[in-house]
Amino acid sequence: MVLRVVKGAFVSTDPLSLMAEVNRATERLIATAEGFDDAAVAAPSALPGWTRGHVLAHVARNADGMRNLLTWARTGVVTPQYQPGQREADIAADADRPAAVHLADIRESALAYAAAADALTPEQWATILDIPGQPQAAVFGVWRRLREVEVHHVDLAAGYGHDDWPDWFGHRLLHEVTSGLGDTPPLVLRPLGAGHPLEVGTGGPVVSGSACALAAWVTGRSDGAGLTVSPDGPLPTPPAWI
Repeated sequence: MVLRVVKGAFVSTDPLSLMAEVNRATERLIATAEGFDDAAVAAPSALPGWTRGHVLAHVARNADGMRNLLTWARTGVVTPQYQPGQREADIAADADRPAAVHLADIRESALAYAAAADALTPEQWATILDIPGQPQAAVFGVWRRLREVEVHHVDLAAGYGHDDWPDWFGHRLLHEVTSGLGDTPPLVLRPLGAGHPLEVGTGGPVVSGSACALAAWVTGRSDGAGLTVSPDGPLPTPPAWI
């Protein structure tokens, strides 16, 4: 039996439970950043054209942006995640800072985001935010923040890999990414031990592996080493992802 993933269908979450996961993921990322000196921060990340400083700046500014959305949900005042052009400008401006400044920024921005989450009532978590192109309940932002922290931790290329992701996180990320794939060559993803494979299009080769390994591959965070393909052949090229 093949599970066909409907675009946008894999959402739903408990904000209190997921915020605990966000906090734990952030602590793991901070532990990695604590090992960086200025030279390590200036070294290349796994993302083309970005240093580790770019990645750290992005994670911190993402916390600010996600906090803006929580402010919107709490106050009812439209507060966009980013102003036009702000995201790119802030990352470029912050990337070259010393390691100690990055570390303090990651901590402080994460604490401010967590405090904003604590301030929301259950009714406010259900607020639909009219985000351009993707209106969604405020509660979905917690998953988005967790995804940012976990995926970009891998991008730091500092020893934390997709095999360090919690298994449930790999499953959820895999479902989300698969549900968003558009016109791509047909493909079947078979996470081991998950029960049902995920089908993109109709037919195509079957790629098998752990949910985390598959999620890392389809998000461009892994070359697919360790995955198997049936019938035998090379791994197909996964589509570009954020």
